[in-house]
Amino acid sequence: MSDMQTLNGNCIIIGASHAGVNAAFALRKEGWQGAITVFDTDPTLPYHRPPLSKAYLTSDDGIEKNLLKAEQSYEKNQISLSLGIKITSIDRKKQLIHCDDGEQHSYNKLIIATGARPFIPPIKGIDSAHQLYPLRTAEDVNHIRQAMLSSSNKRVVIIGGGYIGLETAASLKKMGANVTVLERESRILARVTAPIMSDYFQQLHHEHGVEVFTAKDVTSIETKDDSNTVICADGSHYPADIIIVGVGIRVNTELALEAGLDIENGIKVDNAARTNDKDIYAIGDCSFHHNPHYNRLIRLESVQNAVDQAKVAAASICGKDVTYDTLPWFWSDQYDVKLQMVGLSSGYTKVVIRKETDDERKFSVWYFYHERLLSVDTINHAKAYVVGTKLIKSGAVIDQNKLADSRITLHPDNLI
Repeated sequence: MSDMQTLNGNCIIIGASHAGVNAAFALRKEGWQGAITVFDTDPTLPYHRPPLSKAYLTSDDGIEKNLLKAEQSYEKNQISLSLGIKITSIDRKKQLIHCDDGEQHSYNKLIIATGARPFIPPIKGIDSAHQLYPLRTAEDVNHIRQAMLSSSNKRVVIIGGGYIGLETAASLKKMGANVTVLERESRILARVTAPIMSDYFQQLHHEHGVEVFTAKDVTSIETKDDSNTVICADGSHYPADIIIVGVGIRVNTELALEAGLDIENGIKVDNAARTNDKDIYAIGDCSFHHNPHYNRLIRLESVQNAVDQAKVAAASICGKDVTYDTLPWFWSDQYDVKLQMVGLSSGYTKVVIRKETDDERKFSVWYFYHERLLSVDTINHAKAYVVGTKLIKSGAVIDQNKLADSRITLHPDNLI
């Protein structure tokens, strides 16, 4: 097929979150002239997900205030949305997708942006619990909002002390709930950050009246009338009018696996986001890709990764020679605290903590593998985030003693 024929083909995108929607618009920007159709099981016009556990949860806004793109933008760019439809299978030989409404659609290029879904652990009694919700979609948040409206002083138990659980705890506390967080590990955020950061956020929530308990393995939920009791392995129990489950996700790889695509902690792709089928790409939370900065395969759950991979996939589909080469970054808002993270800290051998003398609310945690800077976590400290990003990208060897000395101005030139 010639380049012109390729640009005039039919591109189908499965998934209408950040990755899928950005891929559709990037395709138009890169010169794709053919049809673009985006499918998603969610019937709602595509929306931003990060605010769901924060601003959207605590506001009275409808989802229309939180849309990724206005409805007319899709019309203007001739992007078709097929929402509320589930793709049941992919026929790679015939280049067809089959839908649960009985329809089938042909493609020249296919982008899989199926993301992930909440993991609901096999806890005894969880299926019959009253007002138990994950927090992944606008519908989930609407259910939680409605549950909160029925009376004041709601007792909320959040199972899981990761970022989603903690952000939700802060939001629900703001809404007047009595909130308890139960984390199975010995500290919150144990898999993603250093102990000092875990201690900081535990103290932060304590100061705002949220009870955070660690080493709590929830084994069962007992429900009577409109009230639940969450029971842990150590015999402790916690009453709950509402239960939020935030213990992790499961990657949506079933379609790709059944279609014979390579799966390894996600849908395995090359540096252009292409799978082992040259006409099928995978982007966002569901993709397992190589990161040049760390020289290893990773799967990232972040908006930044979804957007960047979408652009790379679109450019590649339109015949451009591109390589995904982005340093990961993340953020979390809790109360009046902004956490910004850049890089990946896994495998670190040393942590350097920098506390600023001009503002006790600002500090940063720098993760090293011996002499090499891997990542930086910053609290209310955008400058440290920017400097850390530059230093990670440059690969410069940092004087760790200078870094820890807050009397030395935080600037890349002063730390080398």
